[in-house]
Amino acid sequence: MTRMPTLAALAAALASGSASSRSLVEACLEKIEDPAGEGRTTFLHVDRQAVLAQADAMDQLRSSGAAPSPFAGIPVSIKDLFDITGQVTRAGSTALGNRPAATRDATCVARLRRAGLVLIGRSNMSEFAFSGLGLNPHYGTPRNPWDRAAGRIPGGSSSGAAISVTDGMAHAGLGTDTGGSCRIPAAFTGLVGFKPTARRVPQTGAVPLSTSLDSIGPLARSVECCATVDAILANEPPPDLADASVSGLRFGVPKTFVLEDLDADVAAHFERSLSRLSAAGAYIERIDVPEFAQFPTINAKGGLSAAESYAWHRELLESSGDAYDPRVRTRIQRGATQSAADYIELLAARRSFIAAVERRAARFDALVFPTTPLVAPRSAALQSDEEFFRINALVLRNPSVINFLDGCAISIPNHEDGEPPTGLMLACGGGRDHQVLRCAAAAEGVVRP
Repeated sequence: MTRMPTLAALAAALASGSASSRSLVEACLEKIEDPAGEGRTTFLHVDRQAVLAQADAMDQLRSSGAAPSPFAGIPVSIKDLFDITGQVTRAGSTALGNRPAATRDATCVARLRRAGLVLIGRSNMSEFAFSGLGLNPHYGTPRNPWDRAAGRIPGGSSSGAAISVTDGMAHAGLGTDTGGSCRIPAAFTGLVGFKPTARRVPQTGAVPLSTSLDSIGPLARSVECCATVDAILANEPPPDLADASVSGLRFGVPKTFVLEDLDADVAAHFERSLSRLSAAGAYIERIDVPEFAQFPTINAKGGLSAAESYAWHRELLESSGDAYDPRVRTRIQRGATQSAADYIELLAARRSFIAAVERRAARFDALVFPTTPLVAPRSAALQSDEEFFRINALVLRNPSVINFLDGCAISIPNHEDGEPPTGLMLACGGGRDHQVLRCAAAAEGVVRP
């Protein structure tokens, strides 16, 4: 299988003059506009002339020796959750269609623009980011490149971000992750998806789902690509990944909760990954994490996502509730049943959960487990509400544990060419983002040589 270029490869091509920003952008636009492709459902807005103007400006700066970064001129997609000056932020919904256009970029968008990245378009998503499956009844759902004829789902909520990268319509995607929304679509489509510690990237200018859990991160083709974009978003130098090695790393494998109900492909790929890591010199220990088993009970009333999203949506629900995807509206309205006491107790339970899990994980370089317990299902399997909610909960299960932990995590592909895409998740406690990126960079070439 031909691998698509990494950001480092594109930066080298731009530096050597073998590629220009305009040529990269035109190639992406051609794929977006291909009537046989997924562009129509992957992007909710593309301003062709504005995008080409961005590219030409970066080419002129580069020719003058004034490119703002080595990555200036590379096209990236922006999830429809973020403000872009002059555009309406709809968050994958029709309920926000009458919103005024944004008067300034979201902070993270401004940082990408400052680095010279070309904002190719607004990518599709689960409405209001409230699903791990990526279905959108308003604008359609982009199809997974794996088994595309069968209509496999892309994963969500950053569905368009993932497909923009897999199909060469962008070279990285800006996404968000509240319960797995970067990592799930990455695992389902064979990409890398990074969820940073939430506080590292400002959320100003993004429509919130859960202010306690929301994280802003990239989907891209390699760990290094994600580290590059993350460094821009966090406004800090990227970690040094050049000498990252698996040898001597200590990985804890939680036996509790996150290894339940794995389908055959996920289980086989996971065990193969552990064997390869061990053979490369990593120390693997399977551990009990009883706190993980308490996670469903702690969040039985809808958790922080329901409570905090309802606080943001309650007035909009009263005026425009009929415009919502009913499945999304149902999940948001669970927040109305939580009392102030429930919310305070939930915050206290989260603090205890974090402290207990971090004690168990302290002697490991990272925890390792499958990103999702199943491969991407067919859209046809999600027609009934019962199956939709069951599979959605299952898909969100493993990634959302890390959001509740206030940790950082990354999903890397661990399938062979020709196999269903699956993801291996590496996770650390909050603030250890560079450590988890180094662990992932070391593991990346081992689990999928």
